[in-house]
Amino acid sequence: MIFMRLFYEFFKTGLFAIGGGLATLPFLYDMSDRLGLFTRQELATMIAVSESTPGPIGVNMATYVGFHSVQNEYGSFLISVLGAFTTTAALVLPSLVIIIIIAKFLAKFGENKFVNGAFYTLRPAVAGLIGAAVLGIYQIAFLTIDSFKKTHNFMDFIDFKSFIIFAVILFLVLKLKKHPIIYIALGAVSGLILAVN
Repeated sequence: MIFMRLFYEFFKTGLFAIGGGLATLPFLYDMSDRLGLFTRQELATMIAVSESTPGPIGVNMATYVGFHSVQNEYGSFLISVLGAFTTTAALVLPSLVIIIIIAKFLAKFGENKFVNGAFYTLRPAVAGLIGAAVLGIYQIAFLTIDSFKKTHNFMDFIDFKSFIIFAVILFLVLKLKKHPIIYIALGAVSGLILAVN
């Protein structure tokens, strides 16, 4: 049953998340809240790993979520791999079908003003989805809302360790201008240190 649910959710995400991998994040936040297959904190970890590994973030996230969700449910590595394959295929399938259809009709409708108008109209929606994703990432990375709700202490509202690490890495990026892999590795090591403490 979980495979059908994951396939449906990721097929829907692949169909409506126009604008790239970050546009899938609002759908993943919704899945987290509605289905409870993973927490928002686990999602933050998935985002970090997906951004750090080669490949498109949307596909990486789908693979990670599928593996993780099935692993939590069944605890079997092989079944989890099948979950990863299911979510990845479901996410990519709508785009594949749409691209095949568009390729057949592109020559005929490529200069159509209605087609161009439809794509132009989609731009604000894509910007909104990506903006919501960015805000969600910042909320998970820098705010500890659950702790704040318990204590109502402002010092518990912001994750100062994460904020300081972000500021230091941002300063290094702007000042040193080294290869991005160095900053990715630095961020990964910092995350591991924070997770241990």
